[in-house]
Amino acid sequence: MSLRPHTSSDAYSFEIEDEQLIVRAFGRWDLHTVKEIDVALKADLEALGYGYADVDMAETGYIQIIFDFADLTRMDTAGAFILTRTIGCHDGFCRRWCVRNATDGQKGLVYAAAEAAEGMAPLKPRPWYSPLETLGKASVRALSETYDTIAFLGQFMMVMAKVILNPRRVRWKSVTSLIETVGLDAVPIVMTLSFFIGAVIAFMGSDLLQSFGAKIFMVDLVGIAVLREFAVLITAILLAGRSNSAFTAQIGSMKMRQEIDAMVVIGMSKEEVLVAPRAIACLVAMPILTFAAMIAGLGGGLLVAWSQDISPVLFLARLKEVVPLNHFWVGMIKAPVFALVIAVIGCRQGFAVGGSVESLGARTTTSVVQAIFTVIVLDAMFAMLFLRLGM
Repeated sequence: MSLRPHTSSDAYSFEIEDEQLIVRAFGRWDLHTVKEIDVALKADLEALGYGYADVDMAETGYIQIIFDFADLTRMDTAGAFILTRTIGCHDGFCRRWCVRNATDGQKGLVYAAAEAAEGMAPLKPRPWYSPLETLGKASVRALSETYDTIAFLGQFMMVMAKVILNPRRVRWKSVTSLIETVGLDAVPIVMTLSFFIGAVIAFMGSDLLQSFGAKIFMVDLVGIAVLREFAVLITAILLAGRSNSAFTAQIGSMKMRQEIDAMVVIGMSKEEVLVAPRAIACLVAMPILTFAAMIAGLGGGLLVAWSQDISPVLFLARLKEVVPLNHFWVGMIKAPVFALVIAVIGCRQGFAVGGSVESLGARTTTSVVQAIFTVIVLDAMFAMLFLRLGM
């Protein structure tokens, strides 16, 4: 008994003979036509299963399917996979099937595709508690990362104590090279960004304060915001994105090439050789970059104030009069703490890299995110601390 496809497809036809479903394939079944065939085939099977009383799939259960390739001109892996996935394993029926009038190559494609389709596990619906499960796993990972970072920080502090007691253990050539990379090479981008941040703060302050007739207080806003918060925070974020990721990538690539294992075998301390120079370089470069960011931020504010009829002389005089020096020291005190955190996180994530490039990329991303998150949290804690101290 012939069955006409409901979709009017010219790529196949159906016949029923002695409880056997015969699928006659026509034309091309390859990557160029498989999308249309897939959609039509699914629709026709649904219509065949539920629309024809003569072919009750629930009763027959194990109908045998025969694929007839006599009129098939071309088939590739895409066509074979769609054929066996959609018909050969459709809703649990038709587990017995065979092919006829097929070449050896076509048979091999169909059987290989059927084996792959059988091995694909069906998607299970997500349980109602899935969001809670995801949250729990994320919390456990966060706690584990925090514990590992604190443990690494303890090891690092022990190494730094040895280095301080015996400065000859420091690799000063590496420190000098890293200071140039971390500090001097970052001066242009840090100063440029800080300049625009200072200008934006001045613009916003001028627009708001002008309506109250207090435009001169824009100087107070720029001075306190740049010296106390924005200069050191912007510098730390740039250092986390620029140098922190470089530390992770450098150490991670060394671990992938087993260079760190070789260091340990010959008795070298990986923290002393790799971590200490990077930490010292960050501790030296971060205050310098922060100071440069302060100068650039105040310069951006001064330029905007000048455009608002506040002369540079008046701007500097007002800045000296109303902005105490303690705001400068608040920003500078934060700098070495942020530098130490950034260096430790970058190196720790580098040592955690596995043996694949995928692991290196994931750890580099995690390193940057953790460093920026930690810097912002520490900045908030510093703000509360200095508020209590009256600074």
